[in-house]
Amino acid sequence: MRRSDATLFTSRETEGWENDTVELAVRAGLVRQFGSGLFGFTPTGERVRRKLISRIRTAMDGIGGQAISLPNLQYSDVWRQSGRWESFEGEMFTFENREGQAMCLAPSHEEGIVHLVEGTVRSYEDVPCLLYQVERKHRDDHPRNGLLRTKEFTMKDAYSLHATDASLDGWYARVRDAYCRIFDAVGLDFVVVDASNSVMGGSTSEEFVAPVETGSEELVYCQTDGCRVGVTDESPGTTLREGDTCPDCGATLVAGEGIEVGHVFKLGTRYSEPADLTLDTADGSKQLVRMGSYGIGVERLLHTLVEQHGDDDGLRWPVTDHGSVAPYEVSIIPLEYEGDLADAADRIYDACGRDEVLLFDDDDQTIGERFAESDLLGIPRKVILGNSFRETGDVELETRDGETRFVAPEVVSDVVSE
Repeated sequence: MRRSDATLFTSRETEGWENDTVELAVRAGLVRQFGSGLFGFTPTGERVRRKLISRIRTAMDGIGGQAISLPNLQYSDVWRQSGRWESFEGEMFTFENREGQAMCLAPSHEEGIVHLVEGTVRSYEDVPCLLYQVERKHRDDHPRNGLLRTKEFTMKDAYSLHATDASLDGWYARVRDAYCRIFDAVGLDFVVVDASNSVMGGSTSEEFVAPVETGSEELVYCQTDGCRVGVTDESPGTTLREGDTCPDCGATLVAGEGIEVGHVFKLGTRYSEPADLTLDTADGSKQLVRMGSYGIGVERLLHTLVEQHGDDDGLRWPVTDHGSVAPYEVSIIPLEYEGDLADAADRIYDACGRDEVLLFDDDDQTIGERFAESDLLGIPRKVILGNSFRETGDVELETRDGETRFVAPEVVSDVVSE
């Protein structure tokens, strides 16, 4: 994308946001607020959001998940059947349609998945199966902390169906492992904590919690790389405290705050029983379907990456073996966009592939403004064409972390792709 063609919402202004993370997301032009608890995504923010969703979809497809799409607008009958119309109504957007029928905007889709498979999943031979979607959800929550608590948000929710508890246990572990791979792939620091099932019901659940300076939960956790031990103030039967020895690696536990970015549940027959969702077994009898439920908050994940990795200069998206979710992988920054510098910049732009490159070709920007905007967006690599290029013919490659090297223009695309 050429800078002269791109619609960017970057800004130097601060508007007194509630914390530095929200302020940075707005200054970098990822989001615009549409009122309390409502945010819209700009082209830049949507590029990041779609990359996160792509990583999530790839992981779910890789473990046998099948994509679906359920309506967010639902009648009250399935919610009354499960008993959650009353328990969820405090945070559920409810209303009556023109026929006087009670309806809601779904805050979750356990009831919806039961209705979807009813009459089709009938036999033990039809399970196990894992169905997932990445869709908008709505909750009349008290907005706070930017993208952490909003009234409309995107969730990857998945549901597994099983004939036995052993099958549920196996698939629960499979999805749990996939979540760890997703968060590792995007460069998130996180731990896994025991959690309460609360309004969801069921027997077991775990949260994926990211340590941050400003979070929504109190967290005690292990800082050792790869160790996932942690507890929150809401973990049932919490016994670990700050200063205790980590039961897995022996390091000393520390205290801080955390953000929940994912949650996995063993629901058992909590939703199949009220709907009488059963399977024919091999011996001809019937038994209730066992279910699991698994969620990742997409905007929460984006917010948390900004919180963990942003700095005074702007965003700083992690680069892992799987790449980066930055809006652009490379920025091309000529000292001025004219003559031999413009010609070389255009050649590199074409060679690197235009979709993941931001070429600063706008003459209205100074070289300092170009550097600042690239860093504010968190673009992992800069290709700099300045005096060194004119003197030696080489361009400077600089990472977002400040590491530099000089290479010939014709090998830039190969170096970047590495």
